[in-house]
Amino acid sequence: MSDYISDIAFTPAVKRIQEGKGSRTGYARMEEKGGWQDTISDDLVQFIAERDSFYLGTANADGQPYIQHRGGKPGFLKVVDDKTLAFADFKGNRQYISSGNLSENNKAYIFLMDYANRQRIKIWGIARVEDDPEQMNQLADTDYSGVPEQAIFFDVSAWDVNCPQHITPRFTEQQVLEIMVPLKQRIEDLEAQINTTQREI
Repeated sequence: MSDYISDIAFTPAVKRIQEGKGSRTGYARMEEKGGWQDTISDDLVQFIAERDSFYLGTANADGQPYIQHRGGKPGFLKVVDDKTLAFADFKGNRQYISSGNLSENNKAYIFLMDYANRQRIKIWGIARVEDDPEQMNQLADTDYSGVPEQAIFFDVSAWDVNCPQHITPRFTEQQVLEIMVPLKQRIEDLEAQINTTQREI
């Protein structure tokens, strides 16, 4: 039984290295103040709803890790309740590495990135694959072209927000278009002023 939620990642080996490198005292204070969370907060619900992709980490029985990108419409990763996430898993290259890993090792990890705002959230948990058509249809967005092949449910064990260091801001096409709206309007206004001035000359 862990003493702290963060012990899911801060194993004795990790804590020994933290001690050796001088960061253990700070993390010990974090643990004593409550540290990481194991239920989905309103802030996390909002963060997830805005994401159009994430990375799913799994490992096989031998510990060989695998990371898979998952994408869809913003909010395709659904919050089922305050301890559970789920998403429709669409047909892809049919390698089934994540599914195979989860069949023998149900520990999993979700990594969410907001590049524009330089924020990342890490979520540890237990995942399972379901192939019930009703569940898949409930999780799939009706106006998305992908065909769901199965559903993956993720029971949250712990989550934490990372610092923004070393995140290079990147923007989606939609974000760029929104940024450009006032710039385009300014260009149109200036062109109108130029045309008016030329007519007056």
